[in-house]
Amino acid sequence: MRKGAKAAVIGSVFAVMVGGAGYGAYNVVTAISGDGGGRADGPAPVETGPPSGTEIKETSRAFFAAWEKGDAADAAARTNYASNAERLLTGYRDDAHLTDVRITPGTPSGATVPFSVKAKVSLDGKSKPFSYDSELTVVRGETTGKALVAWKPSVLHPELKDGDTLVTGESSSPAIEAVDRNNVVLTKEKYPSLGPILDALREKYGDTAGGSPGIELAIRHAGEESGGDTTLVTLAKGRAGKVRTTLSASAQAAAEKAVTGYSESSVVAVKPSTGEVLAVANHRKDGFNAAFLGKLAPGSTMKIISAATLIDNGVTTANGPAPCTDTGVWQSQTFHNLTGMKPQENATLSDSFARSCNTAFVNYADEVKVDSLTDEAQLRFGLGQDNWKTGIASFDGSVPASGGPDTAANMIGQGQVQMSPLNMASVTATAMTGVFRQPVIVPRSLDDRELATAKGLSSSTVAQLRSMMNRTAVSGTAATVMHRLDGSIGAKTGSAEVDGQAVSNSWFTGYRNDIAAAAMTQEGGHGGDAAGPIVAAVLRTGG
Repeated sequence: MRKGAKAAVIGSVFAVMVGGAGYGAYNVVTAISGDGGGRADGPAPVETGPPSGTEIKETSRAFFAAWEKGDAADAAARTNYASNAERLLTGYRDDAHLTDVRITPGTPSGATVPFSVKAKVSLDGKSKPFSYDSELTVVRGETTGKALVAWKPSVLHPELKDGDTLVTGESSSPAIEAVDRNNVVLTKEKYPSLGPILDALREKYGDTAGGSPGIELAIRHAGEESGGDTTLVTLAKGRAGKVRTTLSASAQAAAEKAVTGYSESSVVAVKPSTGEVLAVANHRKDGFNAAFLGKLAPGSTMKIISAATLIDNGVTTANGPAPCTDTGVWQSQTFHNLTGMKPQENATLSDSFARSCNTAFVNYADEVKVDSLTDEAQLRFGLGQDNWKTGIASFDGSVPASGGPDTAANMIGQGQVQMSPLNMASVTATAMTGVFRQPVIVPRSLDDRELATAKGLSSSTVAQLRSMMNRTAVSGTAATVMHRLDGSIGAKTGSAEVDGQAVSNSWFTGYRNDIAAAAMTQEGGHGGDAAGPIVAAVLRTGG
């Protein structure tokens, strides 16, 4: 919203409670003895154990009734974080201008109660209906033993997170009409995962795109990486300004469809000859733009950079030795290959790359300096210097010069290395062309911003990387996924083990002619199992 608009800040559920404010409505009751002496025998026993069905029903209905009446204090007192809840409930009424609230509870599932909300948002003589579904959970208060609503912002609206604000007023920036590289209009209705990206583009370029603001109910998200406001209801439309993106509607449609087949998945496609982002899609419960902002170990897709490091530092070559041993040991830590991989003592780097042999890379950890991989990533692939200006918030990758066992672990995309699908798509594009072209989602000419640069790769290193990636796509670990793609192709699979996960994260990156793509599926297994089919579907469009 514009300056001056009121906003209710949603406090963190971890805020420190002063004077027991979270439980202030429930005072400890002392029992008076029956001997006529008026002596207090101490506090009544506190209830323990899960709330009963009756308590769940009564607590939720009392909370709903107070919310419907607009009595923020009463409703908040029935939660386990009253001060946080009251701020948002007050803002719901006064700053979001939501009235005529009617709440219909559903059938409880244990202590969780689903419900639907119907309300009216009104401002300056304009009014529209507003409805949505949410849920709450009833818990036992730790101090009072009372049944209380477990407070979190999503109780009030499922898209609210800690630190967000809910307001109705003049939009913080004018609406935009985003178009692709061929002037095709891009909307969140047709391309759902573009929602937060279009919001971010509006937040950054709305004021300069020639439009005028409208009146809306919106969530203003907290933090620089939030992507701007999320519009919930438009009371009065403003005039949209046009923002041209580098996206390709056909590639975006393929990316949207591909990620829906795998939960917690993200994909990015870029045009190697220009660095332009052709598609970006996410299929996640939290709505996070992990394609641009994710920070996860990339597994064996990192071996593209590691192989380049070995080549550029004169350690070995694509046709030089890289023995695939059964295990690899570095500073007392033992590394293994995928189950069932047979050792190959006379393997070349190309052999081990195509098979994705971990030990072949680990065994060379003592022949590279601690910062060799970091330097390769930064100076040749443009990663890890926090200077990318894509047009919206993005993560630039991180390849720290970490010593100890992480020196070897980093070589195989574990340890301290962190990447996003955007980063790995860029890595593949650089490996293809030898030139680092910082990815962009809007043309540089839109705001004349300064793009990141890097030294890039020699023609010899490029030829070797392309040969190894092509072999991987034709007869290596990526062959099953890539076998139906024609043209100039190459790929690298990856799986990354993460503490606490039963199944590894699936990574895959590949290229076909002038399009490079990378995908990640959390707990998706091997690279070819989930991330691979996503990338192949996008590459098939040809951009």
